[in-house]
Amino acid sequence: LQGIFVLGLPYALLHSGYSGLFLLILAAALCCYTGKILIACLYEENEDGQLIRVRDTYEDIANTCCKNLYPELGGIVVNVTQVVELIMTCILYLVVSGNLLSHSFPYIPLTEKMWYVIAFVTLLPCVFIKTLKTVSKLSQLCSLVHFIIILVVMTYCLTQIHQWSWAKFRLSIGFEEFFVSVGVIIFSYTSQIFLPTLEGNMKNPGEFRCMLNWTHFFACVLKTTFALTAFLTWGEETKEVITDNLPSFLQTIVNLCLLTKALLSYPLPFFAATEIVYSCIFSGNHSNYRSPLFALGVRSSFLLLTLLMATFIPHFVLLTGLTGSVTGAVMTFLLPSLFHLKLKWKKLCFLEKCADTSVFILGFLCSLAGIICSIKGLLKVFG
Repeated sequence: LQGIFVLGLPYALLHSGYSGLFLLILAAALCCYTGKILIACLYEENEDGQLIRVRDTYEDIANTCCKNLYPELGGIVVNVTQVVELIMTCILYLVVSGNLLSHSFPYIPLTEKMWYVIAFVTLLPCVFIKTLKTVSKLSQLCSLVHFIIILVVMTYCLTQIHQWSWAKFRLSIGFEEFFVSVGVIIFSYTSQIFLPTLEGNMKNPGEFRCMLNWTHFFACVLKTTFALTAFLTWGEETKEVITDNLPSFLQTIVNLCLLTKALLSYPLPFFAATEIVYSCIFSGNHSNYRSPLFALGVRSSFLLLTLLMATFIPHFVLLTGLTGSVTGAVMTFLLPSLFHLKLKWKKLCFLEKCADTSVFILGFLCSLAGIICSIKGLLKVFG
């Protein structure tokens, strides 16, 4: 919930004004709610009225909901959406890495695309990662670096408190920029694809709802505080990646820390995406695909895909907004509410049905508008 995409939130506030602050809170509340109803779909009551966990994954829930239409349709939709979101996340890490390298070493005569290639080369060892144990060690370092970065940025912003002004917030906002900001904010909260596994591995799953409440509460406080202090410091000068606003004596140090974080963050979504692909292939008993050479080929193809996409769409906020509007909204709002209505319809009260329906409609409208606005923004860039 506190990933590198937090760095795009001040820029999102620039284009969403006061409504952006409301959206940061609303998104946290809605994501927390859909996380709870998604986990509720894993359980069914037995004859004694006790809740029993009968499903293990997001894919299992989807397949159950679609079994009368086409048994594996739901799983296919979920898996494709998950892979797209994970690959887009990898692309964003590569975009950030290239951006940070170019800003850290402006005196080296290389284009930003050349820096993408350099970052890509440092990520080549990812194709040899075979277990989550290796990824977890990298993620621990990543978390440490993240909090150092946030601390440095926040500390600098607080030294500039004398120039803060609420007048920097826009009263009028552009329609297109607003919905791109919505996508950025949604994407910064997405975690639903990990929740079934997380809940299943908790020592006391009964505490899951409480855990979800507290984590989303603190995530909301941290995101809002960070985005607000950074925006009040730079106002209209706020850039897509907020660290680009820092003075030169801090920028190089923080950018190198961010580069380290981005590169250390890349293996987790990369590993998760390839594992989903393997599980889909192996479920069909294609034994010929189990060779190490095939696995290496899949990982290499995914890695190369992220480089090509980063090269063609090197715009952090637009790419984040598009990803949040497409996969983020689908996995976070649309599917959990739809599945909950499908599986629990007879047991839901009127207000719960209204809540699920409202979340679905809101998620659909925001997703549609965000997709249109993000694509229009990208077309303007290429035009």
